[in-house]
Amino acid sequence: MGKELELIYQDQWLAAVDKPQGILVHGDGSGARTLTDDLRELLEAQGTDASGLQPVQRLDVDTSGLVLFSLDKMTQPRLDALVAMRGIRKCYVALVEGRFPTGTRDIELPLGRDRHDARRMRASRGGKPSHTRVRLLDTDGHRSLVAVELLTGRRHQIRVHLSQLGFPLVGDVLYGSRSGRATPRSARSRNAGPEPSLMLHAIEEELDHPVTGEHLRLSTAWPARFEEAFPKGEDLWLRRRG
Repeated sequence: MGKELELIYQDQWLAAVDKPQGILVHGDGSGARTLTDDLRELLEAQGTDASGLQPVQRLDVDTSGLVLFSLDKMTQPRLDALVAMRGIRKCYVALVEGRFPTGTRDIELPLGRDRHDARRMRASRGGKPSHTRVRLLDTDGHRSLVAVELLTGRRHQIRVHLSQLGFPLVGDVLYGSRSGRATPRSARSRNAGPEPSLMLHAIEEELDHPVTGEHLRLSTAWPARFEEAFPKGEDLWLRRRG
């Protein structure tokens, strides 16, 4: 295991971790090490049985943040049912290009695969219903910090929806970002080093525990790479979430 994995929550049925950028959640056939491998190693070091370990959802390689896992095969179907019934509330923070409008905006554009580029998704009349809720936290006129609630879970949903509205994620070259850097909101230093590519972080999930019924509100720490662009971002997020 490379960088020490941050465990957000663990009981005998579930675990949640803070995924760093640059790692797959589970294998894609390439043999690359995955987040699942890292968590299995951590659990086995604890003496915990990891034979039933399975991710409940996935994040893109360059998206960081909270990923939920089931730890036994009996729990996984209950979690799958929660996902299908939209019983898991998932929130992200993102940095986008442009001045996002004040307030909250619901984006409901059906999404399908791009027939001309297998890497991409696109808005499509024949696509699957997709719903994203976005709220402005702060803006400097050039870029905006937004809170995003994912109401459906399509591939690249946040990235495509925001790009379609003209606010691509900072660092998202695939969907139209003009820059891969989160420059400071004050004087934009020419000597500032490059930021991690995609400015998208899964910060919080809420769900009723599939076994105990306890209401869980799981959160990661505020992502450090957002600090330079919006130093007060964490306070704004905490005020928004209540």
